[in-house]
Amino acid sequence: MTTFLEPGDTGYDAARSIWNAMIDRRPALIARCKTTADVVEAVHLARLKNLEIGVRCGGHSIAGLAIPDGGLMIDLTPMGAVEIDLERQTAIVQGGALLGELDRAAQRYGLATTAGNVSHTGVGGLTLGGGMGWLARRFGLACDNVTAYEVVTAAGDVVRATADENADLFWGLRGGGGNFGIVTSFEFRLHEIGTRALVAEFTYPLEAAYDALRGWRELNTHAPREATFTASITPEGVTLGYVWIGPLGSDLLPKFRELGPVVKESVESMPYLTLQSRDDSIQGHRYRRYWKGHYFKSLPDEAIKALIGTPGVTASLQAYGGAIADTPDGDAAFSHRDTLFEFVTAARWEDPADDEARIARVREYAAGLTPYTNGVYLNTLNGEAINRAFPPEKLARLAELKAKYDPENLFHLNQNITPAILVG
Repeated sequence: MTTFLEPGDTGYDAARSIWNAMIDRRPALIARCKTTADVVEAVHLARLKNLEIGVRCGGHSIAGLAIPDGGLMIDLTPMGAVEIDLERQTAIVQGGALLGELDRAAQRYGLATTAGNVSHTGVGGLTLGGGMGWLARRFGLACDNVTAYEVVTAAGDVVRATADENADLFWGLRGGGGNFGIVTSFEFRLHEIGTRALVAEFTYPLEAAYDALRGWRELNTHAPREATFTASITPEGVTLGYVWIGPLGSDLLPKFRELGPVVKESVESMPYLTLQSRDDSIQGHRYRRYWKGHYFKSLPDEAIKALIGTPGVTASLQAYGGAIADTPDGDAAFSHRDTLFEFVTAARWEDPADDEARIARVREYAAGLTPYTNGVYLNTLNGEAINRAFPPEKLARLAELKAKYDPENLFHLNQNITPAILVG
């Protein structure tokens, strides 16, 4: 049975608290759903009372899209169960589960599927936007590993979407975000990966950053799929490395040592579960946050100069390619599969008085890189037009799909696609 919370109720403030402390919105009602039937009830209630709907799982949307001010927040966090089917090598994951719950359940058997890099991220939000993670170069994005979705539509119907059943919806859910309904269950393929991972990181001083990044770019061209190259750019220098998941035997380590003068080196074998939680925010939802993202289809020398030429900001790069690019672009809503590196620049702080300066700095840095980029990961889109995430022909197809499953745009607190019926 659904538990409803109103302002002033015990648990109300905790339920509306999310990862970005800049967001302080107050829903008129929070529906804490335990079953798919509860979600259906909440959708019908929102329609009856004409309440704006937000859907909360992990609460990692930088814009706080899950929290409707004065509306109905459908809270899926009580729906966190994960079931492993060893015979079929699949996981059935409820729509409110966090990545850590999926990882822990699968790792009991040495299995995993592509998931993000922070264990308290929601499975639903990550997967519906595509789902990048350390296994993506070997096995594809999170959305590439979903075999079935259970969805509550805007009409309050419960439908199943697979490659053979409601195939158009299946296509749209693979990277089209939360536009087409509320997913209450995912079925994922699992892969045998063992239980260990290797993380290698080499830090080079700022004066060597340009040459080191150029060499890192060239090494990535021939990187095995077990390796996901990473770069962290700071005002002091760059940290370059990779995450390796698979049988060991790579000769990459000496090549990284040759990229330039190494001021710090870390090569660590760790449990896969540790890898998946090492970037968690142990401070909870204390920080104010802002970010911008880009896709690099190539990384020319001029882009590298721009990356390291803006003092006082930080950024990260993560390699794509491999199995991500194997899937034909037309097979799923997710776009820009020819991406070479994903770029994110982010800031976090505590004092509201710093908001304007911090946000302006991130925007300035990201804007300076725009000439070298093409597209953006849907889950890092932050205030930009949706057409940055999809090419025109795919966006048009998504708008038609939105018109079929949500013609009134009931589910619009997301990276929203306007239904074709409402365009113009």
